[in-house]
Amino acid sequence: MEQNKQHLQPISPCHPFFSYTGRIDFSNPEQPCFIFAGSSVTFRFRGTNFYVKLKNYHCCYHNYIGVVIDGQVQEKIEITEHNTEIMLAPACVFTDEIHEVTLYKCQDASHCFDFLGIFTSSDFQILPPAPKPSRRIECYGDSVSAGEVSEAVAYTGKPDPEGHDGIYSNSWFSYAFITARNLHAELHDIAQGGIALLDNTGYFHGPDYIGMESVWDKLRYCDYFGEITPWDFSRYTPHVVIIAFGQNDANPENYMGKDAIKSARWKKHYKDFILGLRAKYPNALFVLTTTILCHDAAWDDAIGSVAEELSDPKIVHFLYSNNGCGTPGHIRKPEAEKMAEELTAFLESFGEEIWK
Repeated sequence: MEQNKQHLQPISPCHPFFSYTGRIDFSNPEQPCFIFAGSSVTFRFRGTNFYVKLKNYHCCYHNYIGVVIDGQVQEKIEITEHNTEIMLAPACVFTDEIHEVTLYKCQDASHCFDFLGIFTSSDFQILPPAPKPSRRIECYGDSVSAGEVSEAVAYTGKPDPEGHDGIYSNSWFSYAFITARNLHAELHDIAQGGIALLDNTGYFHGPDYIGMESVWDKLRYCDYFGEITPWDFSRYTPHVVIIAFGQNDANPENYMGKDAIKSARWKKHYKDFILGLRAKYPNALFVLTTTILCHDAAWDDAIGSVAEELSDPKIVHFLYSNNGCGTPGHIRKPEAEKMAEELTAFLESFGEEIWK
């Protein structure tokens, strides 16, 4: 989009026609901060072009904002300037028709960014948003749920490419988001690469590792980008909650099924975690699972036993057809699509009642 940016018209992030999804920090409504993978803003418009204004806070890897146009075309724009306000323009050339655009965060805590609105040409008209889906899902997971390295399709069924540095990561192609789209549901993806259940385990936020026990009820969940803040659970109530971690938990020690005391401790903490969420969402269907990423089946056995102990018909254990043995690397887009197909069918088997 070649024109003098000084003549563009601003549309504030507070505009009522912006539709937001995800755990987004609105403490300053003029610059909502996108934190979790897949957090998004959607708007409809008639016009030919626009710029996105944002301020990115870099932690690691290459950082990207994703662009979905009319639900079909995907584009990733790399953010190369940090800690300063910048303007980015989608490469797509828009026809003078009504379009819908979703701008979303492609990655997890490798960065966060303040959304500072859009800047438009004089022919641009923002339109009322389409209604949000009536179905709502929330997913608690690790890098697989966040779509890490999902675009490296040449490495399907193989270890990750060396030095990928985030260039293949895209939350849009995670099984969690594909499942949500299959079911026409809104999704909050509380997913972080490397995370385990317990603090001091897994791979996230080393050497002071943070587990999901310290993340699940947070908005800003690590000190990379300022003060840690709580999440207000009244802002979003899901019908379905997917719990998909338990494979990074074998670091630094794969003790499950081998050390009775440590195994029992993990299962107690996992059970308490589920009950803590159940207190927030007493009517939701909880799906306890892991993924097809290779891991010791003893962790799935432990999760299954917790589901049995809870004896709640709306807390269920789910295994994929190749659970824990599908690939030594992260889940690529075709594998995520197959996972989503199985998970979608499983959720559909419960009928419409789970969405009421």
